[in-house]
Amino acid sequence: MGAAVWFSRSVLQFDVDSLRSWILSFGLWAPVVYIAAYTIRPLLFFPASILSLAGGLAFGAWMGTFYTVIGASLGAFLSFFVARKLGGLGKTKWTGSAGKIQSQMEQNGFFYVLLFRLFPGLSFDLVSYAAGVAKVRFGSFALATVIGIIPGTFALNFLGSSFVSGNPKMVILGIVLFSMVAGVPLALQKRRSRLSGSASKT
Repeated sequence: MGAAVWFSRSVLQFDVDSLRSWILSFGLWAPVVYIAAYTIRPLLFFPASILSLAGGLAFGAWMGTFYTVIGASLGAFLSFFVARKLGGLGKTKWTGSAGKIQSQMEQNGFFYVLLFRLFPGLSFDLVSYAAGVAKVRFGSFALATVIGIIPGTFALNFLGSSFVSGNPKMVILGIVLFSMVAGVPLALQKRRSRLSGSASKT
């Protein structure tokens, strides 16, 4: 894992524009190459946000979102099964705060994966690996992943495509949209806390 992080940070130093040029250089095969790159991206620990922005620059907001959701979902599934395999070999059981998170994810896998997917500030790959180790059911993980990544993915791709347009209003709209998406998981968590509090009182 350390070697992969070093390789990502030291060797794979691409900016968004160079990534866009590289993706589009494949012509008709560009979407396939983009999806494949996104699928293996978690194994290299390459930042998902940079690749998503490049997708928006290359394909536009709508098609960029479509290709990114496919690639990101496949990458998440790959990470999940890798973590499930490695975690199973070591019979991993976390302790302390991490143990509480593991227990909660095992009991309410769909909700927590969905919540974490909606929160843009949390590592996308960390959620996938944690869900695999925590023995979250794959069906719940897959559904929560696909649903949860759509808002943030569209916001990032929209922001990327707005750079191509060169319209400051579109850039501002992209930033506002991304900020709104970031507030969704906080609202969900507060609502769940209120419901839990009401249930405990009754």
